[in-house]
Amino acid sequence: MNRVAAEPVPLPPGGVLWTYAGDIRALLMLPAALTLQVAHPAVGAGVDDHSVFRTDPWGRGERSLHSLQLWVYGGEAAAEEGRRLRELHKTIRGTDAHGRRYHALSPACYSWVHATGFPVYQHALRYLAPPLTEVQERQLYAEWLQVGRILGIHDRDMPQTIEEFWPYYRKVLADEIEATVVVRELIATDRPVPPPDRGPLAVRLLLRTAWPLLLPPLARFRRFITIGLMPPDARQAIGLEWTDEQERRLRRVARFVRAVVPVLPERLRYLPLAREARRAARLSRSARPVR
Repeated sequence: MNRVAAEPVPLPPGGVLWTYAGDIRALLMLPAALTLQVAHPAVGAGVDDHSVFRTDPWGRGERSLHSLQLWVYGGEAAAEEGRRLRELHKTIRGTDAHGRRYHALSPACYSWVHATGFPVYQHALRYLAPPLTEVQERQLYAEWLQVGRILGIHDRDMPQTIEEFWPYYRKVLADEIEATVVVRELIATDRPVPPPDRGPLAVRLLLRTAWPLLLPPLARFRRFITIGLMPPDARQAIGLEWTDEQERRLRRVARFVRAVVPVLPERLRYLPLAREARRAARLSRSARPVR
């Protein structure tokens, strides 16, 4: 008799991911996670061959961010998004720079893309937020496992505890990770990037006019924050240079972020999907009958 797989359980309100995945500080962490993902030769080749990140960077970024937010704040829609992503990746296959065949849904590739989020969150939150306690780190890992299930990854293809995760992670760093073509592009400061094509027309026109002046410092900041918020062992595995002066500058930026973001009003601190989910959670709590 065939068994129907149970739907993965949505992430509950109030967890570590619920707190930070929709916080604007997540926008500073994402470049490091994305760059670490494509440092795997197979993942990098898949993005190099099949992604539109070069021709439609703003649309690609917007779609990726929306998808990630659904994993955490989408409720019942999270599993649907996981199925959509797996369907999307079914045809992504080819040969990497070493002549090895790859398929986007192979456990080695898909699980690595998922796995990178945990070490980046764990490392970056040490700078951008109050450090996680050991209990919170374990909770974060348990929640990240649940995200993996939402994405359709089997438990057998994910380390089930933090103690199992770190040897797996270090082995991938030692055996696979490198400065792929896509890594080099993502941290380049001289790559042509079109001005944003989203938002109000007046803002887009203003940005288009000022873009030649804005792009160079923005590209330098992206490189800086990408390398700075990447875990040091991953940075070393890829071969990315990081100086003591850059570390001091990152700590100054982080102090500013830690001071400012927590006092922002919710409409400025949280991304739209996170704001709606938090509002719905509050309404749900207030609607519960008093016993």
